Amino acid sequence: MDNYEILCGITLNRIFGYEPSIARRLIGRFGSPGAVFSQSPGTLDEVFGPFSKYRPLICDAEIEVSANEWASLEATGCRFVSIGGSGYPELLAECEDAPCGLYIRSADSPESLWKGINSVSIVGTRDISPYGKDWTERIVRTIASTRQRPAIVSGFAMGVDITAHLAALAFGLPTIAVLPVGIDNIYPWRHRYIARQMLNTPGCALVTDFPPGTTPQAFHFLRRNRIIAGLSRATILAESKAKGGGTMTARLAAGYGRDVLCLPGRIDDIRSAGCNRLIKEKIAEPITDLESLPGMLGLDSRGGGAGPGLEKRLEDCYSGSGQERLGAIKQVCLLIRDRRGISPDEISRELDMDYGKVSAIVCLLESDGFICTDLLRRCCIDNKKL
Repeated sequence: MDNYEILCGITLNRIFGYEPSIARRLIGRFGSPGAVFSQSPGTLDEVFGPFSKYRPLICDAEIEVSANEWASLEATGCRFVSIGGSGYPELLAECEDAPCGLYIRSADSPESLWKGINSVSIVGTRDISPYGKDWTERIVRTIASTRQRPAIVSGFAMGVDITAHLAALAFGLPTIAVLPVGIDNIYPWRHRYIARQMLNTPGCALVTDFPPGTTPQAFHFLRRNRIIAGLSRATILAESKAKGGGTMTARLAAGYGRDVLCLPGRIDDIRSAGCNRLIKEKIAEPITDLESLPGMLGLDSRGGGAGPGLEKRLEDCYSGSGQERLGAIKQVCLLIRDRRGISPDEISRELDMDYGKVSAIVCLLESDGFICTDLLRRCCIDNKKL
């Protein structure tokens, strides 16, 4: 039955991709995707009316198409979640035009991917300037210094998007890429190595609502952008033309009632025209300094009064180990904090520290609850210790 529900969800998503509100109403009326396809022909005729182009598509033949599609995807580790089901992002479900389903590729399950994770979307122009690149990286680094350490969501495009994804990986934050193509494709193809790194990093994911085989088309990007805006409580526009895709994403976020922040730019710079306009229209708050950014995003900085920081906790726990041993423990733990998903072998190379020593410290930190490791021994900080 679980597999049947997945197939029915995939079918509804394919049929109503550009009109997801219809699929949502059907699921709301009958209770689940599977229940939609279990209705009698008479009930479906009554629901759709006599002239609906969609009524003939609610049939077993369409489910069979989905079954053939899903067989190849499932073998690659892809998951599919339907709205209202387990693993569907709660924030996205709040949006009126949320997709009725999502394809997800990740090292984590969909349920654990979204559970308890805040996220911030960072978007902007492909034609990024040195100013935009520098400040996008600074913004991500500031977000990484907060206690919550939210996921960074973007669209995997060149420019601001990929800068935000790479900065998130560099500073140890999870990052979510929302693709304008099918989950069986990577766009742009030049970023396939970054996609591979994300798929091997806990907390990261590639997401799309487009069926497999979908190629990039101009009108696909707006459909993609509403998912970027819907996944996060706040969207940051780094650089964008007045009518650029990033500006459209920021406006979508504002329409969802989410916070929108913009990096101001020169008034004669076309790449900052969208940011400056949203600030002028009071749709967005300007980012004028990094110190106040965590508060604007509803995040607590580590420098606040919410208890001792990670270094202090390490000192309290291992003060009897000797200064040299304590120093090594702090080096390893702080590197794990900044490089989520790093392995002991990578830690050893990065710190030029004996592998056996690193492995012992990793085991110690894990047993004391400072870090977590997965089956491949990729390390991440236990958020309760931040």
